[in-house]
Amino acid sequence: MSWANIGQSTKGLVTGLMLTLASTSNVFATPELADNKPNVIALAPHIIENLFAVGAGEQVIGTTEHSDYPEAAKTVPRIGNYAVLQIEKILQLKPDYIVAWASGNPPEDLVRIEKLGIPIIYSKPSSLVGVAQELLKFGDLTKNKLKARQVADDYLHKLQVVKQQNLGKKPIKVFYQLWSAPLTTIANHAWPQKILEVCNAQNPFVDLVGDYPHVSVENVLVANPDVIVIPTSSTEPNGQIDYWQKFTSISAVKNNQIYLVNSDKLHRMTPRVVEEMKVLCDKIDLARQFYANQPE
Repeated sequence: MSWANIGQSTKGLVTGLMLTLASTSNVFATPELADNKPNVIALAPHIIENLFAVGAGEQVIGTTEHSDYPEAAKTVPRIGNYAVLQIEKILQLKPDYIVAWASGNPPEDLVRIEKLGIPIIYSKPSSLVGVAQELLKFGDLTKNKLKARQVADDYLHKLQVVKQQNLGKKPIKVFYQLWSAPLTTIANHAWPQKILEVCNAQNPFVDLVGDYPHVSVENVLVANPDVIVIPTSSTEPNGQIDYWQKFTSISAVKNNQIYLVNSDKLHRMTPRVVEEMKVLCDKIDLARQFYANQPE
């Protein structure tokens, strides 16, 4: 596929998303709020990052712990974390809207907020293309439609390029160490699973119960992955490569095919995910080339 064709495909995706947004605009139906853009509280790091991305950073008046990107997000007042929200502080800030993460915020606090009459919009991107749809919705909500469309267009173009670069590559078995203690991986509809699929990585635990199942070292030994991927960051240290070195019967260990990736970029449903997805796919491709060059 040529770059021109990729561009046309991307435009088609954005047009489709805009039509979908228009047909469901009642979800974000807003009364006119004088001449001002609405103030928003963002209840997850990926939400505030996407709000900044569409040009609504100055409208964000509160957020939760670990909201550290972009740099300006660090100065936004904190109103809680994933376990508890400070309802009184939220009321003091008087937001026009709260953007919450359905699976990442305390449900009992969200119920209390709704009962107090503050409108809650839920963030729930369920696919990589869904990131663009969320950007468009946030642009609609905050009255930053033009910027949102530009960012969504750019994101979809980059996503299409990475998909095209990895199309048809030979599958390779990858163990994704989501967390080290307890040892946790991904399966089914987990967010990182969607990324592995773009890289044509074969997850030996994809069919386990739940999206983020616990596994044992023995399970990994039996699976014998060709690659081990460890997502980590300064805010989410996730074990070390050295831990696996004693398990030399694992192909990934024996052949030095253990790779670190940035968990902040990869695990947040934002435009930055496509940057780290390319990094991950490229590292997996290095392993693929290594094994292809080994004698039978």
